[in-house]
Formats: sequence, structure tokens, C-alpha cells
Amino acid sequence: MTRLYGSQSMVAPLRTVLVKRPEQAFAVSDPVAWHYTGRPDVTIAQQEHDALVALLRQGGAEVVYHDEPQPDHADSIFTFDPALVTDHGAIILSMGKSLRRGEEAVMERRFEQMGIPILFTLHGDARAEGGDLLWVDHDTLAVGLGFRTNAEGFHQLRDALSGIGVKVIPVELPYYTGPEACLHLLSLISLIDDKIAVVYPPLVAVPFWQELQQRDFKLITIPNEEFLTMGTNVLALSPRKCLMLEGNPVTKRLLEEAGCEVVTYKGNEISLKAEGGPTCLTRPILRVYV
Repeated sequence: MTRLYGSQSMVAPLRTVLVKRPEQAFAVSDPVAWHYTGRPDVTIAQQEHDALVALLRQGGAEVVYHDEPQPDHADSIFTFDPALVTDHGAIILSMGKSLRRGEEAVMERRFEQMGIPILFTLHGDARAEGGDLLWVDHDTLAVGLGFRTNAEGFHQLRDALSGIGVKVIPVELPYYTGPEACLHLLSLISLIDDKIAVVYPPLVAVPFWQELQQRDFKLITIPNEEFLTMGTNVLALSPRKCLMLEGNPVTKRLLEEAGCEVVTYKGNEISLKAEGGPTCLTRPILRVYV
């Protein structure tokens, strides 16, 4: 029987991915409130998104659209964040950014249409966003604890995932520029192979750094200036086949020197203005473990 879902990896070959094409809600009237650097141009954003989708398809992924309109939810193009997909079903999260609340229920409806069962739904005071969730391996999930994911979110994720044999480890996140900025765990690190990651060490907690060292990870350090242009936000289409935002030449070279095939996309509107790279713009539904 062919699997339809299951994505307990950051690097296994990506076979099905959910995306949302920018709609008029993305052209926010108040960029400051959304913590955008400017008002996105929707027409250009759609062109950039279409080009990104073409690269995903060229990389071997089936692209599924998340089409339900979401007025007043500009960040809904970042489909990675409202849910986590496991081999046993989806966990519906609870957004830490208040302007994003409501995206979770819309994604749950899309999952139901796709035949993906709901394993668990965060509730009460729990907050967690997908950008804080990193599969270190198939049975280990690192959870960033910061302004978007809180202790109660961590505890509920731990309890829900323990039933399917997944260990959850906490990773403290720094204050950096404050609660309004989007600093997720995946802002600091991306896996590009089972034991290789790109990372920005100045903001990584020492215990997590030590955990990666103990697991024999090779860590590729990106330069300071490319952290600001999302050099650490790299989507693995398969082991050592990477998709990243253009304009990060040093990181691209370091990845290629590590044996990676790297493709880039232009994301002035969909990424640089809105603080979301290729990982944020995609919700892996199925990765095939080899």
C-alpha cells in the first residue's frame, strides 16, 4: 500500500508538499504590524512563488495547493508552521504569533480533504509553530523554546509524540531582537543530510550544539551577513540536494564544497520582505525514507 503521508525527516526525498500561493491578504496595509520590511507586491510575489513551485516539481515533489482563502492572514503562505506531519498523522499546532491564529483550523480541513488523520491538536495555553520543530532523526524532534513556542506546547508535543516512539528534546532560543521578530529554531539551523547541517553558531544554545556534536554532525557555519538574508534556511529536496534563497553565495559555495547540489530561487517579496525562506513556504506531507 502506497503511503500518502509521513515526514519524520528533514532530508529524506520530498515526494508531496503543501504550498499556498500568495493571495491579496499578503499585501498587508501595515507592514510594521506584521514585522515585514515593506508591503509585498502580490503580482511579483505570485511570480516568485510559481517559480519556487517549478523548482519543487523539478526536484521530484508533487505539489499540492492549500487553496482555501484566508483573509487577514498574510503569513498563511508559510505552510510549514500550523502543523507537524508524522508517520501516524498530523499534529495541529497553535500559533505563537497572534496574527496567525486561525490558520490551524484551515490546515486541519485541508488535511482531512487529503486523507491525513489528525493525531493530536494542541489546546489551552499551548503554543508551538512548525518553524521551531526540527527532526534531528526519524525518532527525535528538537523543539525550540522562544517567543513562538512555549513550555506548555513542548509538554503537549512530548506527550503526543511519546505514543509513537518519538523523543522530544528542548532547545532554548535567544531573545535576539525581541518578541516581534520571527526567530524560530529553523532560523538557526537546517539539515541537508542525515549528519550534515548549516548553522549560525552565535545564536545556538550550547547544550544543543553539544548534542549535535555528540551525534557526530558535520556543521557548516554560515557568515554573519548571510544569516540576515536567510542563509541558514535551506530546504533539502533529498539528501544533499538543496533549495535556498538566492543572494547567499558563501553559503551556497560551502554547501557545494560539502557535496551538495544547490538550486536557488528569487524571493524578494515572498521571503525577504516577510521573514520566511523555502522551509517556511513548504509543508512536507510525504518524505520517502531510503
